[in-house]
Amino acid sequence: MGQRGAPKNMIGVYIVLFALLIFAIFPVYWMLNTSFKSNAEIYRAIPSYWPSNFDFSGYVKLFKGDFVIQLTNSFVISALVSVGSLFVSVLAAFALSRLNFRFRNFFSRSILYAYLIPKSVMYIPLYIFVSLLGLNNSILGLGVIYPTFVIPYATWMLVAHMKSIPVEIEEAAIVDGSSRLGAMFRVVLPLAWPGIITTLIFSFTLCWSEYLYALVIITKEHSKTITLGLASLIVEDVYPWGTLTAGAIIASIPVIILYFVGSRFMVSGATDGSVKG
Repeated sequence: MGQRGAPKNMIGVYIVLFALLIFAIFPVYWMLNTSFKSNAEIYRAIPSYWPSNFDFSGYVKLFKGDFVIQLTNSFVISALVSVGSLFVSVLAAFALSRLNFRFRNFFSRSILYAYLIPKSVMYIPLYIFVSLLGLNNSILGLGVIYPTFVIPYATWMLVAHMKSIPVEIEEAAIVDGSSRLGAMFRVVLPLAWPGIITTLIFSFTLCWSEYLYALVIITKEHSKTITLGLASLIVEDVYPWGTLTAGAIIASIPVIILYFVGSRFMVSGATDGSVKG
C-alpha cells in the first residue's frame, strides 16, 4: 500500500516544485521578453507575453556606448580580486581550521564580524584611503577595496569546509614524511577542491554585483563597472526599460556560465562545508 501511495504523494510535491520553478523563471523570462520590445509596446496598457515585433534597439544602444568597456572592467576586477583573495583565504582558512595557536578563536570570529560590517559604515574611510593612494576613478582602487569584504567571506566559507575534512588524513601524510605545508598542498587542498571552486564562484559574484563602493570611487564612464553602467542609463525619472533589461540580460551571462560550469562542484562544496562549523 505504501509503495502504491508513494507516486500519488509525489504528484503534490512535483506540483509545488513546478510552481516554484515558474515563480523563479518568470522574472528572467519577462526581462528577456522586455529587452526585445519597443517603448510603445512596453508601455501598452495590456502587456504582451511575446514581442509583436522584435526590437533590437536596446542592444544596439548598449554596444554603441561604453557598455563593453564597463563589462570588461567588471570581468577583470572580479576575476583578479576573486582569485587573489582566494589564495589568501585558503592559507588563512587552513591556519584557522588546522593549527592550534593562541587567539585562534578570536581571529576566526573577527573575520566573520569583519564581513558583517555594513558597507555604508566602511565606504568613507575606504574612500579616504583610496584617495591617499591616488586611485580614484580607477579599477585599481576597487582592487584595493573589494578584498576587504571578499577575503573575510571566502575565509569563513573555507574554514567550514576544511573542518569537514578528517584531520587523520593530514596526520598520516605528516607521519609519512610530508611537511605541514606539503600535507596542505598534497592532501587537504585536493580534498577541499569542491569547496574552493564554490568559494571562487561566490566571490566572483560578490565582486560582479557590487555597487556601493564602485559608486563612491568611480565617476568616469570608461572606468565604471557594469552595475554603474546600468544605473547610469536611468536619467532622472526616465527608465529606458528595453535598454536596461537588455543590459541586465547580457550582464547575467558570465555569472550564469560560471555557475553552470562549476555546478557539479558547488553542491558538494556547499553541503560539505555545512557539516562542521
